[in-house]
Amino acid sequence: MKLAIMGAMPEEIEPLLEFFGGYETVVYASNKYYKVNYKGTDIVIAYSKIGKVNSTITASVMIQKFGCEKLLFSGVAGAVCDTLKVGDLVVATKLAQHDLDISAFGHPYGYVPEGSVFEEADKGLIEIAKEVAKEKGIDLKDGIIVTGDQFVCDVERKNWIAKTFEASALEMEGASVAVTCNALGVPFFILRAISDAADMDASFSFDEFLETSAKVSADFVIRMVDKIIDA
Repeated sequence: MKLAIMGAMPEEIEPLLEFFGGYETVVYASNKYYKVNYKGTDIVIAYSKIGKVNSTITASVMIQKFGCEKLLFSGVAGAVCDTLKVGDLVVATKLAQHDLDISAFGHPYGYVPEGSVFEEADKGLIEIAKEVAKEKGIDLKDGIIVTGDQFVCDVERKNWIAKTFEASALEMEGASVAVTCNALGVPFFILRAISDAADMDASFSFDEFLETSAKVSADFVIRMVDKIIDA
């Protein structure tokens, strides 16, 4: 079995590289892929860079070039519902592209012909995540996560996204990874730490949060990897 672990930014995979150590770096398709062997299992780690195109390329390479059979993604997201607070961990049950719009032809937002609005994440991996959360005493949330090639900071737009897709959080890579994995028959899991929400205050530092959340998320993903290998 070969596993893929993705993030969008360097900071999101640095704790993983530090934990696994002894990695081999492969440069391919204008990106770096880090190969490690952990408990006899080959793992490929990479950050895609921000956005749907970059994350699609990276997920495709991890699956088609490196032969990864399961993909775990961790990163940060913004809340679009009142129940999520800064620091919450959220697992995607399904994902959609909020900026995909051919509604002029009578289709719902997020839909293209021969496709679907939502991409469902792997239920088995979600169950493993719930086991890890229970063991760690983490109140793991779940919900719909939506993706678009824009940093959304307009309240009206956030409210529209939440209502249209019944979404919990939004980010810039998850749905494109989901489409890629489902098209290629690879189970995937998307974990996000909430970086901005309605309860934010002026003392919040994104850089500090990113460093802290990356460590928490990495620890969570590593425990998932242990369970996947043990199974």
